[in-house]
Amino acid sequence: MTRGQDALVRLDIDLGDAVFGGEKELTVDTAVACGTCHGDGRQPGTGARTCDVCEGRGEIRQVQRSFLGQVMTTRPCMTCQGFGEIITDPCYECSGDGRVRTRRTLTLKVPAGVDTGTRIQLAGEGEVGHGAGPAGDLYVEVAVRRHPVFQRRGDDLHATIEVPMTAAALGATLSMDTFDGPRELDIKRGAQSGDTITLRQLGVTHLRGGGRGDVVVHTMVQTPTKLDAEQEELLRRLATARGEERPEGRVANPTEGTLFGKLRDAFKAR
Repeated sequence: MTRGQDALVRLDIDLGDAVFGGEKELTVDTAVACGTCHGDGRQPGTGARTCDVCEGRGEIRQVQRSFLGQVMTTRPCMTCQGFGEIITDPCYECSGDGRVRTRRTLTLKVPAGVDTGTRIQLAGEGEVGHGAGPAGDLYVEVAVRRHPVFQRRGDDLHATIEVPMTAAALGATLSMDTFDGPRELDIKRGAQSGDTITLRQLGVTHLRGGGRGDVVVHTMVQTPTKLDAEQEELLRRLATARGEERPEGRVANPTEGTLFGKLRDAFKAR
Protein backbone atom coordinates (compact mmCIF):
# COMPACT_ATOMS: atom_id res chain seq x y z
CA MET A 1 0.00 0.00 0.00
CA THR A 2 1.13 3.53 -0.74
CA ARG A 3 0.03 6.78 0.85
CA GLY A 4 -2.24 8.90 -1.29
CA GLN A 5 -1.35 12.33 -2.54
CA ASP A 6 -2.25 15.54 -0.78
CA ALA A 7 -4.94 17.69 -2.43
CA LEU A 8 -5.39 21.46 -2.60
CA VAL A 9 -8.71 23.27 -3.08
CA ARG A 10 -9.75 26.94 -2.85
CA LEU A 11 -12.53 28.29 -0.67
CA ASP A 12 -14.02 31.77 -1.25
CA ILE A 13 -15.46 33.41 1.87
CA ASP A 14 -16.95 36.79 2.78
CA LEU A 15 -15.12 39.27 4.97
CA GLY A 16 -17.64 38.64 7.75
CA ASP A 17 -16.55 34.98 7.84
CA ALA A 18 -12.96 36.13 8.31
CA VAL A 19 -13.98 38.48 11.14
CA PHE A 20 -15.88 35.93 13.23
CA GLY A 21 -15.13 32.53 11.66
CA GLY A 22 -17.82 29.93 11.01
CA GLU A 23 -18.66 26.68 9.27
CA LYS A 24 -18.65 26.24 5.51
CA GLU A 25 -19.63 23.36 3.27
CA LEU A 26 -16.84 22.35 0.92
CA THR A 27 -17.32 20.17 -2.16
CA VAL A 28 -14.24 18.24 -3.27
CA ASP A 29 -13.44 15.69 -5.98
CA THR A 30 -10.94 13.12 -4.71
CA ALA A 31 -10.04 9.45 -5.10
CA VAL A 32 -11.68 7.15 -2.55
CA ALA A 33 -11.53 3.41 -2.01
CA CYS A 34 -13.59 1.45 -4.53
CA GLY A 35 -16.79 0.20 -2.93
CA THR A 36 -16.87 -2.95 -5.09
CA CYS A 37 -13.43 -4.39 -4.37
CA HIS A 38 -12.83 -2.41 -1.17
CA GLY A 39 -9.55 -1.12 -2.50
CA ASP A 40 -7.69 -4.33 -3.40
CA GLY A 41 -8.41 -3.97 -7.15
CA ARG A 42 -9.69 -7.53 -7.61
CA GLN A 43 -13.02 -8.63 -8.87
CA PRO A 44 -14.88 -10.06 -5.85
CA GLY A 45 -14.26 -13.81 -5.48
CA THR A 46 -11.00 -13.77 -7.45
CA GLY A 47 -7.38 -13.77 -6.36
CA ALA A 48 -3.94 -12.77 -7.56
CA ARG A 49 -0.77 -14.58 -8.51
CA THR A 50 2.77 -13.94 -7.46
CA CYS A 51 4.71 -11.76 -9.87
CA ASP A 52 7.08 -13.89 -11.95
CA VAL A 53 9.54 -11.05 -12.51
CA CYS A 54 10.24 -9.99 -8.91
CA GLU A 55 9.08 -13.27 -7.32
CA GLY A 56 6.78 -11.44 -4.95
CA ARG A 57 9.35 -8.99 -3.58
CA GLY A 58 7.88 -6.00 -5.41
CA GLU A 59 11.34 -4.78 -6.38
CA ILE A 60 14.12 -5.69 -8.78
CA ARG A 61 17.66 -6.01 -7.51
CA GLN A 62 20.61 -5.40 -9.77
CA VAL A 63 24.30 -5.91 -9.07
CA GLN A 64 26.68 -3.58 -10.85
CA ARG A 65 30.41 -3.59 -10.81
CA SER A 66 32.45 -0.45 -10.27
CA PHE A 67 35.98 0.45 -9.21
CA LEU A 68 34.67 0.30 -5.63
CA GLY A 69 33.48 -3.27 -6.11
CA GLN A 70 29.99 -4.65 -6.50
CA VAL A 71 27.11 -2.25 -5.89
CA MET A 72 23.56 -3.53 -5.43
CA THR A 73 20.67 -1.27 -6.45
CA THR A 74 16.94 -1.80 -6.18
CA ARG A 75 14.03 -0.35 -8.08
CA PRO A 76 10.26 -1.01 -8.00
CA CYS A 77 9.11 -3.82 -10.23
CA MET A 78 7.39 -2.35 -13.28
CA THR A 79 5.41 -5.53 -13.93
CA CYS A 80 3.50 -5.55 -10.65
CA GLN A 81 3.99 -1.85 -9.83
CA GLY A 82 5.84 -2.80 -6.65
CA PHE A 83 3.04 -4.89 -5.09
CA GLY A 84 4.57 -8.31 -5.66
CA GLU A 85 1.29 -9.65 -7.02
CA ILE A 86 -0.49 -9.47 -10.35
CA ILE A 87 -4.26 -9.21 -10.36
CA THR A 88 -5.70 -11.78 -12.72
CA ASP A 89 -9.27 -10.42 -12.72
CA PRO A 90 -9.29 -6.65 -12.24
CA CYS A 91 -12.33 -5.08 -10.64
CA TYR A 92 -14.79 -3.85 -13.26
CA GLU A 93 -15.60 -0.74 -11.22
CA CYS A 94 -12.08 0.65 -10.77
CA SER A 95 -10.19 -1.32 -13.47
CA GLY A 96 -7.88 -2.77 -10.85
CA ASP A 97 -6.73 0.55 -9.37
CA GLY A 98 -8.64 0.07 -6.12
CA ARG A 99 -9.81 3.70 -6.25
CA VAL A 100 -12.58 5.67 -7.87
CA ARG A 101 -13.09 9.40 -8.08
CA THR A 102 -16.12 10.81 -6.37
CA ARG A 103 -17.54 14.15 -5.29
CA ARG A 104 -18.20 14.58 -1.61
CA THR A 105 -19.17 17.41 0.74
CA LEU A 106 -17.22 18.27 3.88
CA THR A 107 -18.08 20.66 6.68
CA LEU A 108 -15.11 22.94 7.28
CA LYS A 109 -14.65 25.03 10.41
CA VAL A 110 -13.15 28.33 9.30
CA PRO A 111 -11.22 29.91 12.19
CA ALA A 112 -11.73 33.61 12.88
CA GLY A 113 -8.92 35.79 11.57
CA VAL A 114 -8.09 33.94 8.35
CA ASP A 115 -6.98 35.99 5.37
CA THR A 116 -6.44 35.42 1.68
CA GLY A 117 -3.68 32.83 1.32
CA THR A 118 -4.32 31.10 4.66
CA ARG A 119 -4.22 27.31 4.31
CA ILE A 120 -6.26 24.99 6.50
CA GLN A 121 -5.09 21.38 6.76
CA LEU A 122 -7.58 18.51 6.96
CA ALA A 123 -5.66 15.36 7.82
CA GLY A 124 -6.67 12.21 5.95
CA GLU A 125 -9.15 13.96 3.64
CA GLY A 126 -6.95 13.92 0.52
CA GLU A 127 -6.44 11.22 -2.12
CA VAL A 128 -6.69 7.58 -1.03
CA GLY A 129 -3.49 5.66 -1.80
CA HIS A 130 -3.19 2.87 -4.37
CA GLY A 131 -4.17 -0.52 -2.99
CA ALA A 132 -6.33 1.04 -0.25
CA GLY A 133 -3.34 2.89 1.12
CA PRO A 134 -3.83 5.68 3.69
CA ALA A 135 -5.24 8.93 2.40
CA GLY A 136 -3.18 12.07 2.07
CA ASP A 137 -4.20 15.40 3.51
CA LEU A 138 -6.51 18.05 2.08
CA TYR A 139 -5.33 21.66 2.12
CA VAL A 140 -7.94 24.40 1.82
CA GLU A 141 -6.61 27.76 0.65
CA VAL A 142 -8.80 30.66 1.71
CA ALA A 143 -9.65 33.62 -0.55
CA VAL A 144 -11.56 36.53 1.06
CA ARG A 145 -13.94 38.33 -1.28
CA ARG A 146 -13.66 42.10 -1.69
CA HIS A 147 -16.05 44.02 0.56
CA PRO A 148 -17.99 47.05 -0.76
CA VAL A 149 -17.28 49.17 2.36
CA PHE A 150 -14.31 47.86 4.32
CA GLN A 151 -10.72 47.34 3.24
CA ARG A 152 -8.64 45.04 5.40
CA ARG A 153 -5.14 46.04 6.49
CA GLY A 154 -3.78 43.45 8.86
CA ASP A 155 -6.56 42.93 11.39
CA ASP A 156 -7.87 46.49 11.07
CA LEU A 157 -10.77 47.41 8.81
CA HIS A 158 -10.64 50.77 7.03
CA ALA A 159 -13.62 52.62 5.58
CA THR A 160 -14.34 56.10 4.23
CA ILE A 161 -17.41 58.10 5.19
CA GLU A 162 -18.58 61.16 3.29
CA VAL A 163 -19.43 64.11 5.54
CA PRO A 164 -21.44 67.12 4.33
CA MET A 165 -19.55 70.39 4.48
CA THR A 166 -21.94 71.85 7.04
CA ALA A 167 -21.64 68.80 9.29
CA ALA A 168 -17.85 68.98 9.08
CA ALA A 169 -17.93 72.65 10.09
CA LEU A 170 -20.53 72.41 12.84
CA GLY A 171 -19.97 68.85 14.04
CA ALA A 172 -22.47 66.01 13.96
CA THR A 173 -23.17 62.47 15.03
CA LEU A 174 -23.50 59.98 12.17
CA SER A 175 -24.38 56.29 12.16
CA MET A 176 -22.33 53.62 10.43
CA ASP A 177 -23.00 49.92 10.01
CA THR A 178 -20.24 47.57 11.21
CA PHE A 179 -20.06 43.79 11.51
CA ASP A 180 -21.21 44.25 15.11
CA GLY A 181 -24.19 46.37 14.16
CA PRO A 182 -24.62 50.15 13.81
CA ARG A 183 -22.21 52.42 15.66
CA GLU A 184 -22.24 56.20 16.18
CA LEU A 185 -19.45 58.36 14.77
CA ASP A 186 -18.70 61.64 16.52
CA ILE A 187 -17.77 64.19 13.83
CA LYS A 188 -16.04 67.03 15.65
CA ARG A 189 -16.38 70.69 14.70
CA GLY A 190 -13.97 71.64 11.96
CA ALA A 191 -13.46 68.09 10.71
CA GLN A 192 -11.18 67.83 7.68
CA SER A 193 -10.86 65.31 4.87
CA GLY A 194 -8.41 62.67 6.01
CA ASP A 195 -9.31 62.83 9.70
CA THR A 196 -9.81 59.41 11.23
CA ILE A 197 -12.18 57.99 13.82
CA THR A 198 -11.19 54.70 15.46
CA LEU A 199 -13.72 52.19 16.73
CA ARG A 200 -11.76 49.92 19.03
CA GLN A 201 -12.05 46.12 18.93
CA LEU A 202 -14.52 46.02 16.04
CA GLY A 203 -12.10 44.72 13.41
CA VAL A 204 -10.95 41.21 12.50
CA THR A 205 -10.36 38.67 15.27
CA HIS A 206 -6.68 37.92 15.74
CA LEU A 207 -5.93 34.51 14.24
CA ARG A 208 -3.51 33.70 17.04
CA GLY A 209 -4.31 35.09 20.45
CA GLY A 210 -7.30 36.97 21.77
CA GLY A 211 -8.74 40.31 20.87
CA ARG A 212 -9.62 42.02 17.61
CA GLY A 213 -8.35 44.77 15.40
CA ASP A 214 -10.02 48.15 15.02
CA VAL A 215 -12.34 49.84 12.55
CA VAL A 216 -10.67 52.99 11.23
CA VAL A 217 -13.03 55.45 9.54
CA HIS A 218 -11.57 58.11 7.25
CA THR A 219 -13.64 61.25 6.75
CA MET A 220 -14.11 62.85 3.34
CA VAL A 221 -15.72 66.29 3.42
CA GLN A 222 -18.22 66.83 0.59
CA THR A 223 -18.15 70.18 -1.17
CA PRO A 224 -21.50 70.97 -2.82
CA THR A 225 -21.35 71.16 -6.62
CA LYS A 226 -24.86 72.52 -7.21
CA LEU A 227 -26.32 75.45 -5.30
CA ASP A 228 -29.60 77.28 -5.71
CA ALA A 229 -29.72 81.06 -5.44
CA GLU A 230 -30.55 81.11 -1.75
CA GLN A 231 -27.79 78.65 -0.86
CA GLU A 232 -25.25 80.57 -2.92
CA GLU A 233 -26.22 83.83 -1.21
CA LEU A 234 -25.83 82.24 2.21
CA LEU A 235 -22.34 80.99 1.33
CA ARG A 236 -21.33 84.41 0.00
CA ARG A 237 -22.50 86.01 3.24
CA LEU A 238 -20.50 83.44 5.18
CA ALA A 239 -17.43 84.18 3.08
CA THR A 240 -17.88 87.89 3.75
CA ALA A 241 -18.25 87.30 7.48
CA ARG A 242 -15.03 85.27 7.47
CA GLY A 243 -13.14 87.74 5.31
CA GLU A 244 -12.82 85.21 2.49
CA GLU A 245 -14.38 87.11 -0.40
CA ARG A 246 -11.03 87.01 -2.17
CA PRO A 247 -9.18 84.08 -0.63
CA GLU A 248 -5.46 83.73 -1.20
CA GLY A 249 -4.25 80.20 -1.68
CA ARG A 250 -1.01 79.07 -0.13
CA VAL A 251 1.11 75.99 -0.54
CA ALA A 252 0.53 73.84 2.52
CA ASN A 253 3.41 72.43 4.50
CA PRO A 254 3.10 68.60 4.40
CA THR A 255 4.10 68.47 8.06
CA GLU A 256 0.97 70.41 8.94
CA GLY A 257 -2.45 68.81 9.23
CA THR A 258 -3.25 68.53 5.52
CA LEU A 259 -5.05 65.63 3.92
CA PHE A 260 -1.92 64.29 2.25
CA GLY A 261 0.13 64.73 5.39
CA LYS A 262 -2.45 62.86 7.44
CA LEU A 263 -2.67 60.06 4.93
CA ARG A 264 1.11 59.83 4.85
CA ASP A 265 1.33 59.70 8.64
CA ALA A 266 -1.43 57.08 8.76
CA PHE A 267 0.49 54.77 6.45
CA LYS A 268 3.73 55.34 8.37
CA ALA A 269 2.00 54.39 11.60
CA ARG A 270 1.01 50.96 10.27
